[in-house]
Amino acid sequence: MGETRAAPIHTAFLLVDNFTHLALSCALEPLRIANFVAGRELYTWSLMSEDGETARCSNGTVMAVDGGLEPLARDARLLVVSGLGVQERVTSALLAYLRRTRAHGTPIGAICSGSYVLARAGFLDGQDAAIHWAFHDLFEEKFPEVGLRRSVFVADQRHVTASGGAAAADLMLHLIAREQGAELATAVADQMVYNAPREGAAGQRLSLQSRHGMRNPRLVQALRIIEDHVDCPLTPAEIAEELGISTRQLERLFGKYLKTSPKRYIMEARLQRAWALLSQTEDSVAQIAMACGFNSTSHFTKVYRAHYGRAPLAHRTLMH
Repeated sequence: MGETRAAPIHTAFLLVDNFTHLALSCALEPLRIANFVAGRELYTWSLMSEDGETARCSNGTVMAVDGGLEPLARDARLLVVSGLGVQERVTSALLAYLRRTRAHGTPIGAICSGSYVLARAGFLDGQDAAIHWAFHDLFEEKFPEVGLRRSVFVADQRHVTASGGAAAADLMLHLIAREQGAELATAVADQMVYNAPREGAAGQRLSLQSRHGMRNPRLVQALRIIEDHVDCPLTPAEIAEELGISTRQLERLFGKYLKTSPKRYIMEARLQRAWALLSQTEDSVAQIAMACGFNSTSHFTKVYRAHYGRAPLAHRTLMH
């Protein structure tokens, strides 16, 4: 008798308007390539959106989809894909559909900011999850009951989650290895010219050394101190004291490796955090100013405008 082959695994991608095209491509292409390498149909897929007709990508293109918020086959899985501005795009219809789908036993996961959607639905309470690093501050504030992992993906929980971009490929290669074997997953990675698939625990962002192209351990430690104290910034003298060096030595390190001063770097780190909070949260300008170590809202607004060319509220309007 001939070999009995399992039915293909179907993945439905639910695209939330303004979803990230890169994340979808990185999730879908490994499935296509797995079929190609295996020489048979191991995976099938479909695209869904709330209106059942199209979904708009964050790059402005419009993608036709296969259907709307319709019931899935019991053996399918659903992955929610979204991007920037997800807070304004989580509708009651979308949440109701996800809850019905989970009640029917369908495995549900998320890619990029899709984890925000699952958290809004209450799916991630008490479990760990990954989300794109740009949403970390928002996610921790809105969903303290969810264990945020600052890693590329989480696949050991009920709801798998990937942080977005290339991390979607890492998650799918992990799933292919789990479902079809490591040999096929390696062959898929080779076809993608992806010679270093990451484990789930890998960090999302480049290390401080890689980001700034330097290896000086004291400077790396100084940068970490600055990032950890954005809400209550230390002075260059306090940072130097913590490192056990003089303020003049600290100035020389920043000048040599970063072509800037500690004072300027500290201010830029605070303003970058403010930018992230303006884009991710609905917090007031006063709340954001305080979270970034500014005692005066007017001073924060003045410094922000000088740096970005727009006042915080005007910048928030533009980003949304």
